[in-house]
Amino acid sequence: MQLTLPGESGISPGRRNCLPGRDYRLRSHLDEMVDRRMRPRPPYRGLWKFLETVSPETWEDRQEAAAEELSRRGVTFSIDSKNEQRVFPFDILPRILSASEWDQIEKGLIQRVTALNCFLRDIYNKARVLHEGVVPPELVLGSSQFRREMVGAPVAQGIHVAIAGCDLLRLRSGFVVLEDNLRVPSGASYMLANRRVLGRIFPSLFRAAPVASIEAYSTLLRDALYALRPEAARDDLAILLTPGSHNPAYFEHSFLAQEMGVPLAEGRDLAVVDGKVQLRTSSGWKGVGTIYRRVNDDFLDPVTFRPESFLGVPGLMAACRSGRLTVVNAIGTGVADDKAIYPFVPSLIRYYLGEEPILSSVETFLCERPAERDHVLANLRNLVVKEVSQAGGYGMLFGPTSSAPERAAFREKILAQPRNYIAQPVLSFSEVPCWIDGRLQPRRIDLRPFVLLGPAPAVIPGGLTRVALREGSFIVNSCQGGGSKDTWVLRADAREETLRASVEP
Repeated sequence: MQLTLPGESGISPGRRNCLPGRDYRLRSHLDEMVDRRMRPRPPYRGLWKFLETVSPETWEDRQEAAAEELSRRGVTFSIDSKNEQRVFPFDILPRILSASEWDQIEKGLIQRVTALNCFLRDIYNKARVLHEGVVPPELVLGSSQFRREMVGAPVAQGIHVAIAGCDLLRLRSGFVVLEDNLRVPSGASYMLANRRVLGRIFPSLFRAAPVASIEAYSTLLRDALYALRPEAARDDLAILLTPGSHNPAYFEHSFLAQEMGVPLAEGRDLAVVDGKVQLRTSSGWKGVGTIYRRVNDDFLDPVTFRPESFLGVPGLMAACRSGRLTVVNAIGTGVADDKAIYPFVPSLIRYYLGEEPILSSVETFLCERPAERDHVLANLRNLVVKEVSQAGGYGMLFGPTSSAPERAAFREKILAQPRNYIAQPVLSFSEVPCWIDGRLQPRRIDLRPFVLLGPAPAVIPGGLTRVALREGSFIVNSCQGGGSKDTWVLRADAREETLRASVEP
């Protein structure tokens, strides 16, 4: 299904509009909006008609209005320790996926996250996957994210991964999974905020466009949190645990807590009393059954993990092991998104589900293995090298743009700690137009859809499209200059729907 309007698209001679101009440079045939002959691809034809009616001045005004609206709503992030709040850059031209494209993504992600959840349940119990050699035991047991304290610990309904945010790239062959984010996946708040802001500044788009709604996300997440309360805490609260307002993702924490209607708490608001987590409220202490944590494992419990942490709750791990508390995602989940485990995910799908992977993975070299390490060291200029426990584009060497001293430094790091590094080829992934300097210009994008595994599997139809705003860049992370777009999934049940070619004053 596509957005459609009567007639053929085209540019009227001498007419000024927002369509890509003659200076729009196609670097590859992986532009998602236009083909090599600069014709709109099927999902974008209705939007193309819409752009024919909009002047550059109007589009610029709406782009500025979006930034102002995001700022008014407090849709910000901060840069590391500087705590400098910035509006998350948002390009108002949506990224559009057809219903059939989304169907494959949805099935592939549910399959992948289900297998990863099986892997976690296994390694913290019987560990069959290790005994049978499907995954080398040393990669799991040697991971900084493996938590021995979770071995044998009860996990509500066996769901270690209630929420996942997998990063996808579109290649010539289709969508592939680049990374699995399972510990504290972020970005859902920006997905929701982008949709609402775009609907406010261009309401005509949504009155006519057959776009699947994403508004169920907060309700589904809240329902999952309550459904995963242990039997001993069926009447207790679900809360969101934040490190506090200094955290770069604090906007998301407060946004999601408000959307779900659950308390937003810091470690200092909680205590473990008689083996049960309690939340201090204005009306006294109340029991907590589920914690949606946005705090990393190391800081959750100073008794069990880092003793200097003030972000967590003393005794929290003991409450988990006693079966009186559910932590979402479960403690120790990070071992499954350790980048050294990533190459084994296709094997995990076959092992646990007896199925072939629907979504492909990227070729990955483990520096732990001597032959693969030698290949990486001989080709640093042509590879992307990643530290296995890092995220956000940090701990990475992008070979083609690296300097000789940078490569030399990474060589020493790899030789010193080969288990900590993997490498992948440089991928030519898709681009879409973005409004930059008063005109549309192509920029690379990825996609982070959000998967909810409990109580029933669901993938929100859209996700966060992240944009490498710097020309020629491959880095989409917000902390390194990236931005975002609204992601439209066209409904499969749409029938001859029309995108109105009008712009409200």
